[in-house]
Amino acid sequence: MTIDNPFSKREFLKKAGVVTAGAAAGTLAAPYVKAQSPIRWRLQTYAGPALSEHVVKNSIDWFNEAADGEMVIELYTADQLVPQGELFRAVQAGTIDAAQSDDDSAAAPVDVKVFGAYFPFASRYSLDVPALWHWYGLKEIWEEAYAEIDGVTWLSTGSWDPCNFGTTKPIRSVADLKGLRVYTFPTGGQFMAQFGVVPVSLPYEDVAPAIQTGELDGVCWCGITEMHTVGWADVVKYFLTNPISGAWAGSYFVNTEKWNALPPHLQRLYRMAIDSSHYYRLHWYWAGEAKYRNEGKLELTSIPEPEWRTVEEAAAKFWEEIASQSPRSAKVVEILKKYNSAMEKAGPPYRYA
Repeated sequence: MTIDNPFSKREFLKKAGVVTAGAAAGTLAAPYVKAQSPIRWRLQTYAGPALSEHVVKNSIDWFNEAADGEMVIELYTADQLVPQGELFRAVQAGTIDAAQSDDDSAAAPVDVKVFGAYFPFASRYSLDVPALWHWYGLKEIWEEAYAEIDGVTWLSTGSWDPCNFGTTKPIRSVADLKGLRVYTFPTGGQFMAQFGVVPVSLPYEDVAPAIQTGELDGVCWCGITEMHTVGWADVVKYFLTNPISGAWAGSYFVNTEKWNALPPHLQRLYRMAIDSSHYYRLHWYWAGEAKYRNEGKLELTSIPEPEWRTVEEAAAKFWEEIASQSPRSAKVVEILKKYNSAMEKAGPPYRYA
């Protein structure tokens, strides 16, 4: 069929144009609707509510804002969903989607877990941790170790505060350590037990009450910044300036299936949030360690350096014991030796005599 009438052709085209324009206008005017609900994750940290504000919550808030509705991470604090000792298994089982913790107290089933948290005298300063992981090969070793574990992907390790004693009794000699009941990490406690320290494990929220009732004599868990932040400075009286390690090494873990299901841009965004958390802690802890020593709420005590050196020498023997547990552990110990030797050779400000 043909349309011979020119007028009819013009009317037809005119009407068709109006309909098309109207349809386009209707399409442009329609509100934007997301195709699906946001991805939701549950992340549990090792930290209690007050500490989590600084060690993870700020970066998760930034992530949620930057994700712009595509993804939301719900944050849970220490023991809120699962006990700390079951944290790794919970990520593996998919009970929670992600975790922030050290390998040691989360009971990660890898040989390198002993180097998480506070491996005795492995570091002197907070910057030692990222230097070891990014420039001395620990990152690749951690990737290798966790690649052998089904269901969990290790993403990153960063540094926290040093590890000092905060106690109700003064410590001015190695002998004063004998019989002290302290809340501490598995490997750190294992090392300090040879000096008479009694490691105690209990839920995070029970630490302060246990010190008040005399069940605990204190903590060997953190630096002075954390003691003030979480309220432990209100229940202990003394702070030993000799650290058993210069920085806590903490990691981020995710459920592998959930991680692989994320689009690449959200994976990158999450890694950036982790890095922002690492950076914030570096300056927050560093500034706080000096600030709270100077404020004088806790009385500072010290073990003389010649006597403290005996503890450092014991750490060297402890390193050899750990190295004998697996070839990979031996490799980590060799890296720690190499790194510390390089720092000592470099001299101040890397190491002081």
